[in-house]
Amino acid sequence: MRVIDFNEEDQLIKKDIEKVRKKLNEVEDLSDFEDEDKATKVSEETDEEITKESIVKDIISVIINVVVCFVIVFLITHFIGQRTVVSGSSMEDTLSDGDNLIVDKISYRLHDPERFDVIVFPYQYEDDTYYIKRIIGLPGEMVYIDSNGTIYINGEELVEDYGTEIMLNAGLASSEIMLGPDEYFVLGDNRNNSTDSRFEAVGNIKGEDIVGRAWCRVYPFKDFGLVENID
Repeated sequence: MRVIDFNEEDQLIKKDIEKVRKKLNEVEDLSDFEDEDKATKVSEETDEEITKESIVKDIISVIINVVVCFVIVFLITHFIGQRTVVSGSSMEDTLSDGDNLIVDKISYRLHDPERFDVIVFPYQYEDDTYYIKRIIGLPGEMVYIDSNGTIYINGEELVEDYGTEIMLNAGLASSEIMLGPDEYFVLGDNRNNSTDSRFEAVGNIKGEDIVGRAWCRVYPFKDFGLVENID
């Protein structure tokens, strides 16, 4: 006859229950690990997707910014103003070789060029070459230069202080020149070292060919100022 020790049996039952609990805990821990692993994978995939999307957005943003800048520069240089560099000495003492200017392209959309404006226009016999000269004669006027280098507009002497010395060669203007409805007669301020309207290579300038008005000298910095104020 076996004597049952309830305390001992109770202890055995408790041990079995404890073993079951441990197994359940292990299963739960494994489940939690799998869930965490899945969550990590989802997080990594999400981060990867976010990274790709952000890179694509950054690229698109850069492209848009470049296009916008290009359009702005195009509009400014073609319709408002642009930088140009003086080459040669035909406009001395007003402007010198190497001077950097801002050319105003918008003023002549609002009003016609005026006498003594310094303008920029293309040289008809060479691509991408521009001349810079001063307007002397306006549309419909008659221009004449006598043997003493004196300029006459419609028979009256022109009072001006831009020529650096007496003009020795009147060129085509030694005979009266009648300007058409959209024609301008231009001279360089350095009259004896300038190819301008006195010569066939330039002739009278049509208003439609004028690029713009030399507005401001920005370099050399010591000579910064509006061209119309330069003596």
